[in-house]
Amino acid sequence: MAPERKLSSISQSISTSPFYFALYIILVVLGNVGNTTVITVVGESLLRETGVVRSSDVILVNMAFSNLLVSLVRNTVVMVSDLGAEIYLSRDMCHLMMGIWVWLRSANVWSTFFLSAFHFQTLRRVAPPVITLHGPRGPPNSLIVGFVLVWSLNLIYAIPAFIFSKNGDENSTETLMLVSSTTRPLMGCIWDFPSAYSGLAFATSSMVIHESIPICLMNITNLGSLLTLYAHGHSRNTANKSQDAPVVTRIPAERRAAKVILTLNILFISSWGTNVISVNYFNYNRGSSTQFLLIVARFANMSFIAFSPIVLAVGHRKLRAFIKSVLSCTLSLFG
Repeated sequence: MAPERKLSSISQSISTSPFYFALYIILVVLGNVGNTTVITVVGESLLRETGVVRSSDVILVNMAFSNLLVSLVRNTVVMVSDLGAEIYLSRDMCHLMMGIWVWLRSANVWSTFFLSAFHFQTLRRVAPPVITLHGPRGPPNSLIVGFVLVWSLNLIYAIPAFIFSKNGDENSTETLMLVSSTTRPLMGCIWDFPSAYSGLAFATSSMVIHESIPICLMNITNLGSLLTLYAHGHSRNTANKSQDAPVVTRIPAERRAAKVILTLNILFISSWGTNVISVNYFNYNRGSSTQFLLIVARFANMSFIAFSPIVLAVGHRKLRAFIKSVLSCTLSLFG
């Protein structure tokens, strides 16, 4: 197999097809603009509002920030490459970029899970949150610790990607790396592990730690959130609420938040699953449709970053208000 030739032909197929190329650019621009909008609108409200900072908004900004970094450093570079720009990095730059790509993608997955985990924890609270009117503004210390752990631990995990990479020809472990959506080669940078076994170990651990485990946890926390909301609504209808039942004071808002988070997770899992199935079919089948499936994998791998801001806008009041104001201003200009 010659992965470089395959990847080059995929880029050529996208760039020579007006439909694929236009769709690819739309998704990249949508991801960049959408996540920048989320960071700007939600972040501005966090800085402007007085009182206690909403932890959910801080988590949204963190997730959008990780989405934007992946889109800028990864998807935008792929788009520029498909435009015909031949970009080949030096060995030292490949060490740096391969590590950054693995780090950002891994942190992005766990940042996405962070949102559903926080909502589940909020619903399971058995006492109202303690709000100190004259206390320090800012997110809770536990939330800050969580962010530090997500970004620092994933950086530590990405150390092999900083070390075992190079620029050059085909490497025996390159196909194994394609199994994981976190480690796709780009810009002439490929893997250079000491042996096929060490490459397989890194690919397998990447799949398990940064994809399978957080996806399973997303499903568990979302199911727990939905069951908690159902149980609370049932207890309210029967007027037999237990003293130990979770305190959920804003049922309609929490149900809307649960639906938004569930939609985000379904979108993420669909994107991840399509990418993995397509790439594995390419690695182990090599039928007549392998090239098309790799194109599907490339689009699937960026669909979550592109569409998640739209999903957030549906459930976030400030984002909805901002988009409505932009649309009204646009219509008034052309009206």
